[in-house]
Amino acid sequence: MMNDIVFGVSDFVAVFNQTIEYAYPSINIVGELANFRVSKNRWVYFDLKDDMSSVKFFGTVYQLPGPLEDGLMVQVTGVPRLHPQYGFSISVQNLKPVGEGSIKRASALLEAKLRSEGLFDASRKRLLPYPPARIGLVTSAESAAYHDFIKILQERWGGVEVELADVQVQGEKAPPQLIAALDYFNSHNNPVEVIVITRGGGSAEDLSAFNHEQLTRSVATSRIPTLVAVGHEVDVSLAELAADRRASTPSNAAQILVPDKTNAIADVRASIEVMHNQVLSNILMSKACVYDNVSDIFQALEGSLLVASRDILLLRSEVEAQNPARIFGKGFAQIRNVATNKLSKSVHDIQIGTEIEVRFVDGTATAQIYSKSSVSDL
Repeated sequence: MMNDIVFGVSDFVAVFNQTIEYAYPSINIVGELANFRVSKNRWVYFDLKDDMSSVKFFGTVYQLPGPLEDGLMVQVTGVPRLHPQYGFSISVQNLKPVGEGSIKRASALLEAKLRSEGLFDASRKRLLPYPPARIGLVTSAESAAYHDFIKILQERWGGVEVELADVQVQGEKAPPQLIAALDYFNSHNNPVEVIVITRGGGSAEDLSAFNHEQLTRSVATSRIPTLVAVGHEVDVSLAELAADRRASTPSNAAQILVPDKTNAIADVRASIEVMHNQVLSNILMSKACVYDNVSDIFQALEGSLLVASRDILLLRSEVEAQNPARIFGKGFAQIRNVATNKLSKSVHDIQIGTEIEVRFVDGTATAQIYSKSSVSDL
């Protein structure tokens, strides 16, 4: 009988571990966190307790969802073991806060940690392409969030290519799937222009995946700009704080990314109307300027013509004054030496016997010089 068996200590530990491993290869325990401590930035020790009992746990910091503190209600998944030297404890496989109060408190602790690292700084934020040609959408294909986003996107703009990464958005599998989707889009050979991570609203526990530390860090370090939309107006998730832009709902995310084509067309028409009116105004102003310039030119020409007319009249008067006919009309005559056919301007140009031609205002006469005298002879 089993009661008659006597074990050595090591044998008992071995049998106990084999028995409990067979009966409970993995167990889930909910309790209040107590005596929480971290050793050498790697090893984690704590107790889970209720009103009557307490159980020791052991694990590593890599299995934690983020900073923790005593008093939080958590659910731990782990492997029970009886250690030969340290006694009974449970090796942690997974840990998560439970209950709205503990979930929010754990989220606040993680937010303070990440904020101190500058992960949410405005200087890290990038502008989103507007509108994008290609969108990487991370959500559940069966969710209302997916259908709402696609519906509003197509109604407002259309023609945008959307590549879906179908993932779980709540539960234990959600964080690693969300992180894998981000990694996929960031390593894509034909990269999208923006990554949208979205889901509808829910309880604090439903939304806890979006407060996961590694997911938050992946959003913050994404090579491609990110837009996170969790349909919960009251609380903002850490993934939203880390994103380049957040939206209140999946529909709001679509509204942020693309313009309303109806409004866009109206804006284009209004712009065309403004440009038409501006061009028309410029033409009218140009016509007025041309008219004014032509008027100025005509006035200038008119003034120039008046001056020219006056100058011509003066010149005409001068020319008329020098007209030989007028001179002849005053009794003057012109004398030409017939032999030389040259005008005789002086008495010294002719000799006694020279034949001359005398021109009068109304004709000519021929004469011969019989005598001459100069002024100096008088």
